[in-house]
Parts: sequence; C-alpha cells; structure tokens
Amino acid sequence: AKCQCKVVPRERTNCGYPGISAAECKKIGCCFNASVPSVPWCYNPKPKKVKKVCPNDPYTRINCGYPGIKPRECTRKGCCFRAHPAGVPWCFYHRVVEE
Repeated sequence: AKCQCKVVPRERTNCGYPGISAAECKKIGCCFNASVPSVPWCYNPKPKKVKKVCPNDPYTRINCGYPGIKPRECTRKGCCFRAHPAGVPWCFYHRVVEE
C-alpha cells in the first residue's frame, strides 16, 4: 500500500543494502524513495493498521467456546458473543481486518 511508505525521512529505518535498486528494494517488500539525500532510500514500510471485529455473517463464525458458555466467560476468553441465530457458535473468534 502506498500510504505505508509515507514515512518522514528522519524516521526511516534501513531495509536492504547500500546501492540497492528500486526494483530489488520493492521485491523484498520495502519502500523506495530516492528524493532525500543522506537518509535510507530503501526503508521499512509503516506497519499495517489492523483492528479486531466480530464477523457479521453468523455462518463464518469460528467457535471459541463450548455449548452453554456464558457471555462473560466468552468475553473473558477475548471472543465475541452473540446469542443468535440457532445452529451456529454464539461464542466466536474476532477477525482481523486492515483499516
């Protein structure tokens, strides 16, 4: 993602080796920008921003509990709890999505 490469020059951390080409730099998953002298041109991207969400589709739920688990026990395990619909897990894992 382009926005992950918007790192201010003084905060860039080197990724690669001196004299690396732009193509080689991108091939190893790094950002390349040669517009500022005396800072790394091939540098690490910003980490992706992710958040945990409870999936909306009840049929994609991955069970995190056991039959009859109480909502408090479920959330204490760090999982989602929704007591509907029947026939699917009510205590289920979060999904991680990119923001």
